Amino acid sequence: MSTGTSVAERIAAVRREGRAALIGYLPVGFPSVEGSVEAMRAMVAGGVDVVEVGLPYSDPLMDGPVIQRATQQALDGGARSRDAFTAVRGVVEAGAPAVVMTYWNLIDRYGVERFAADLAAAGGSGLITPDLLPDDAEDWLAASAKHDLDRIFLVAQTSTPKRLRMTVEAGRGFLYAASLMGVTGVRSVGAEARELVGRCREVSGDLPVCVGLGVRTAEQAADVASYADGVIVGTAFVQALESGGPDAVHALAGELAEGVRAGTPAPA
Repeated sequence: MSTGTSVAERIAAVRREGRAALIGYLPVGFPSVEGSVEAMRAMVAGGVDVVEVGLPYSDPLMDGPVIQRATQQALDGGARSRDAFTAVRGVVEAGAPAVVMTYWNLIDRYGVERFAADLAAAGGSGLITPDLLPDDAEDWLAASAKHDLDRIFLVAQTSTPKRLRMTVEAGRGFLYAASLMGVTGVRSVGAEARELVGRCREVSGDLPVCVGLGVRTAEQAADVASYADGVIVGTAFVQALESGGPDAVHALAGELAEGVRAGTPAPA
């Protein structure tokens, strides 16, 4: 069973503070396994509430060029799926819940039950699986239930009402609302994201709705925090690590945390 604080518990705690959660992503192994863990710890110290530990993948379907470059460097450096557990332990020790973000093929190859058991043993909270649909997730639903892990699925502007309901019913932890169509990157988050969150809230019940793809500034974080339960930032953190190391990651986390705290969340 997982020994870490769950994502839902952390989001609920920050909501009681009157704000949204700040969720940060970095891939394990970039620039090295040890360096990535140091950077993740720096995110937590700077104000990130939940950390997404990315698994490097050779054919990333939704990752933009910045994350692709980082994950390729991680793979070239020898990073493997098992290194995620090292990162998870580091994040939990730093005081934040950790979830692994991964394409499903890596979990399938590792072994669904084995990965769930190892993730729980490391103190991880669950998985974000961008390319896994709930109706294809029977093995993961069973393993996550057995090991008390969150299962976080994605929805997008193209998701039908039926698909939204199905995803909410299968999910646990939070619902990942992709603000933009296409790959990740530092782009503008527009009115479409607010509309998507509104549609999600019609069916999400107590499941938090968090927005990812495109947030890069404190101002954008404040805007998204005004209507979502969580603000997810990935590419901007990878760029900060690439250009300035853990210190730059810490500084960016602080700026984004201030932005999130400046937002006035809509009632859940």
